[in-house]
Amino acid sequence: MINVAIRDLVMTQFGDEAWGAICRKSGVLDSAFIRMDQNDDAVTYGLVAAASDVLGLSQSEVLRTFGAYWTQFTAEEGYGPLLDAAGKTLPELLQNLDAMHTRLGTAFPNFSPPSFECLNVTDASMDLHYRSSREGLDDLVIGLVQGLGSRFNVEVKVEQTASKGDGADHSVFHVQWR
Repeated sequence: MINVAIRDLVMTQFGDEAWGAICRKSGVLDSAFIRMDQNDDAVTYGLVAAASDVLGLSQSEVLRTFGAYWTQFTAEEGYGPLLDAAGKTLPELLQNLDAMHTRLGTAFPNFSPPSFECLNVTDASMDLHYRSSREGLDDLVIGLVQGLGSRFNVEVKVEQTASKGDGADHSVFHVQWR
């Protein structure tokens, strides 16, 4: 579903021509995407790199834009009730991400979700610890949290305080909302 969402985002915000150029640059056939099947991560990384080149955006910008879009896309694709059940507020949903991913794992046997842990939770902030076997997706997490903020109609500020890419064993984000 990730690659389908990338296609949907590009076609909606940048048009069919941009999507065609991204497919050509990445060597990915548009017909290769199957919604309920797992696609190779290399395809997704290739699409992000090609989108960066074609759209003139940094890969960080592509990932953040996609992360924000992902929450809307999944809700529209039938996962809105799952998001609703995971939390009625932004902090509640963030604290229930692992439980939500566990539920999704029953439908997708090869699902390899990240893990999220919320520490130092207050009325207006928390530290979100992110662990994943996949590299280079910190900006996606920032976009996801911002997209969830939009879902709950709250202003969100996300500051990365530790990065696996900088030698930490996992990434940490300080999330503030109001």
